[in-house]
Amino acid sequence: MAETVDDVDELWDEFHRVVNMSSHELEDWLRTQSAAPDTEAFPDEAGSPTGQQVLHILGKRKTDLNPGDLHVMRKVVDRVRAERRDDLEPTAGQAHWRHRLMSLGHDPLKAPR
Repeated sequence: MAETVDDVDELWDEFHRVVNMSSHELEDWLRTQSAAPDTEAFPDEAGSPTGQQVLHILGKRKTDLNPGDLHVMRKVVDRVRAERRDDLEPTAGQAHWRHRLMSLGHDPLKAPR
């Protein structure tokens, strides 16, 4: 299915609403999450593949998005919505729940951007 300009604009806005961590915050989190004596990855490979893809997208302009980026953006928006519903107000929860969302660029203790 071909994306229209309006679809891309809407997805871009929603992605940047649910991804409330800056690229610097996300990069730091992914490095922290991956740091362990036996598992430390190279800094530019730290974290989950999806987290790395989100970090990559945060460094792009909307006009530079490709179909793979749009797929990742849609997946992240859907996953965060499934966990948070439409209410993105700061909410405390269990640490593993928060850390899972932070790996996608969404910190549930932080207000949406």
